[in-house]
Amino acid sequence: MRKIAHIINPFIVEPSSDLHLAQPITFETMRRARDFAAGGVAVSLYSAQFPEDRACVPDDFCATPDLTRSILDFGAFPKKRKLPLLADILDRLYEASDADYLIFTNVDIAVMPHFYAAVNTIIDNGCDAFAINRRTIELKRARLDQLPLMYAEVGAPHEGHDCFVFRRDVYPKYRLGAICTGLWYIGRVLLWNLACHAKKFKEHKGRHLTFHLGNDRAFVNEENFPFFAHNKKEAEKIQAELRREVNSGYIDELFARYPILDYEMMRKRA
Repeated sequence: MRKIAHIINPFIVEPSSDLHLAQPITFETMRRARDFAAGGVAVSLYSAQFPEDRACVPDDFCATPDLTRSILDFGAFPKKRKLPLLADILDRLYEASDADYLIFTNVDIAVMPHFYAAVNTIIDNGCDAFAINRRTIELKRARLDQLPLMYAEVGAPHEGHDCFVFRRDVYPKYRLGAICTGLWYIGRVLLWNLACHAKKFKEHKGRHLTFHLGNDRAFVNEENFPFFAHNKKEAEKIQAELRREVNSGYIDELFARYPILDYEMMRKRA
């Protein structure tokens, strides 16, 4: 039976935050999807967290060793946002699990009951690295007792990249630099790595497999631009590394398909 390991980065938030509603829904949908897939694929759920956030990790998730670094270790920023490095999260998943395939999603991305079963079928069909784009549903349903209606809502497609599936055995080849989660350009970097090291890569835009509650775009404000600048600089470094290491004419096509956009273009797509 194929093994799949899925990691998220939960953290304690204020009751006024949308994540206060979204995280419990993410946890519960992951549990339900794991149980739905039982017998067809073995799914393990993991978390990577800072020490101060360990209390919010569900008991049935495997908490990996606490994170020790953040974006604040890589520069001086006017706003103190303790955002983790993507590499630190994925390194912990790689070290904690021997699963055949690894999944990373943002902590505000909920999954459909058939999510892991569908992921397993996509792999069976020959795709060994892929992104699944989310759908946006109404925020007003953000209660656990409304999950059946959330599942039933088709929602609207979104261009953002926040769900990634890839083979564990190629992960050591990934180049992630000091790119941080929760910021623009992380999706680009992961898409590049998935595509560069896959036998068959695909971006799934039309699948009804994940959803996000609302789309308020609250993070798109000037105070976050120094963080965006950090990730953009890291993305440029990573792109250069991949150009040196990946011997394929596909690389130019890949970077043209998923370019490093300027802030205004990213703002429009957010």
